[in-house]
Amino acid sequence: TITNSGTATGFGGGKIGQVVQATKTDTASIASATFVDLGFSGAITPSATSSKIFVLFSMSISAISGQRAGLKLLRDSTDLLIGDAAGSRIRATHMILSQFGVTSSISFQCLPTVVSYLDSPSTTSETTYKIQAFCESADDFKINASPGDSDNSTYSRSASSIILMEVLA
Repeated sequence: TITNSGTATGFGGGKIGQVVQATKTDTASIASATFVDLGFSGAITPSATSSKIFVLFSMSISAISGQRAGLKLLRDSTDLLIGDAAGSRIRATHMILSQFGVTSSISFQCLPTVVSYLDSPSTTSETTYKIQAFCESADDFKINASPGDSDNSTYSRSASSIILMEVLA
C-alpha cells in the first residue's frame, strides 16, 4: 500500500514527452559523390535541456548493382551516429553496397533501411533531424522507388518516415 500526501517525486525519467513524425512519400534520386540533403527532416522542441531525443527513421532505398552509397543522420548541421575516421573512407550512419557478382542477372536491389539513435541535444530550442545521402554514380540510387522506376504493375513506390520522441529525464 502506498499513501501519497503530496506531489510524487523521485520516480525517475524515461517517460515520452512528445512524438513528432515526418514522412516522405515522393521519390528522390541521388547523383552526388558527397552527402546531399534528401528534403527529408523532422523538427522537435525539447521541453528541457536534460531531455533525450529518440530518432527512428525508416527508408526504402534502391541501388544499381555494384554502386556504393550511404546515408547520414544529422541534428541541424551536426553529424550523428557515424563511423570512425579511417583513411579516405566516407563516414556514414548507414552504408549501402549493392553487389550481386559478375554472373548475376539482377540489375538493382531494393533495401529496407531502419536506423535508431538516442540523442542528447542539450537544448530547448527547435532542433531539426535530417537525412543526407550520397551515391558514387549519377541516378543510381533512389528513395521510395526502384532505379528504373518503370510504370508497370510489377514495380512499386513506397514511403519513408522519421519519428522523433522526446524522452524526459
